[in-house]
Amino acid sequence: MTKILILANNDVGLYRFRKELIESLLDQGYEVYISLPAGYYVEKLCHMGCVFFDTPIDRRGTNPITDLKLIFYYKTLIKNIKPDVVLTYTIKPNVYGGIACKSSNTPYIANVTGLGTSIENGGLLQKTTLALYANSLRKAACVFFQNETNRQFFIDKHIVTGKTRLIPGSGVNLKYHCFEEYPDSDNIIKFLFIGRIMKDKGIDELLEAAQKVKCMYPNVQFDLVGYCEENYTKRLSDFENRGIIKYHGQQDDVHSFIKGAHAIIHPSYHEGMANVLLEAASTGRPVLASNIPGCRETFDEGVSGYGFEVKNTAALVNTIEKFIRLPYKNKKQMGIAGRAKVECEFDRQIVIDSYMEEINKILNMYQRKAGTVI
Repeated sequence: MTKILILANNDVGLYRFRKELIESLLDQGYEVYISLPAGYYVEKLCHMGCVFFDTPIDRRGTNPITDLKLIFYYKTLIKNIKPDVVLTYTIKPNVYGGIACKSSNTPYIANVTGLGTSIENGGLLQKTTLALYANSLRKAACVFFQNETNRQFFIDKHIVTGKTRLIPGSGVNLKYHCFEEYPDSDNIIKFLFIGRIMKDKGIDELLEAAQKVKCMYPNVQFDLVGYCEENYTKRLSDFENRGIIKYHGQQDDVHSFIKGAHAIIHPSYHEGMANVLLEAASTGRPVLASNIPGCRETFDEGVSGYGFEVKNTAALVNTIEKFIRLPYKNKKQMGIAGRAKVECEFDRQIVIDSYMEEINKILNMYQRKAGTVI
């Protein structure tokens, strides 16, 4: 039986954004093994039929000994499972999983979900990360990129020399994130942020902007949903007590929050492809987002959303004001345009089909080498 091994750094992203791909693999009769840290969604993934290997990963750590242990762990795992194809996601699984696959001559497909802080911030850490990427991706059967800017960066830096493909992020499940009628009125305008509460998601600029906008427009509400990953707990509590924001913590069901919002705000510093913007647009909500790769692709300026300069609170405030001043019917039409764009360009089935095509190419090639043809 064909074996697929998936290397990832967390259960939330794997379940929320790649569940349908895993279902397709299982439906094909493949055995699916997942290697990632334990988490809430692991039980759901196992219930689907996956075999789980608890793999501690220090996502932001730079300890070389810890990372070396991860390489040896992946090598042992690959040796024991003997997968036909390995799929890797995010920096450490891409890099260290790629090295392990290369050393065992195991076919692998990498997915660069974004450049990440280590590359975006430049300096020695960037050089080190790029050198590791160049080593690990050299023999990848295919490297998926979620936006063209990231792909061109890797090509220009000679990090990838083999096959690359552009996919529309993780895509969006159009049935789950179905179109919802726009809120009945905009007497109270609700802005929604969904994401990890951390600096790189633009949380500082968002809180500053919310404070300024609330002074000018008391009928505006700012809802924040997401796990507080960095030390913002006290600040969030202070802003909530002053009536500037409403913080709802981590939520399993974000669709209901999107449904109740008039627009989504996403002031992130860097993205591969912002899933939350795809989900919002799919639901029929305008998006206000940083004008960066991974965000700007998700909307058409002035048609289904507005972009603003990243790390610029004044630009964010101006964009929020511009949206507030829009007539109600224009806000509603923006949401309709967003849904149409997502249906055309970001259906998750596009991503699934791309993966299945590349996996089948690998399997066919190895079966031909073994003297058989599918």
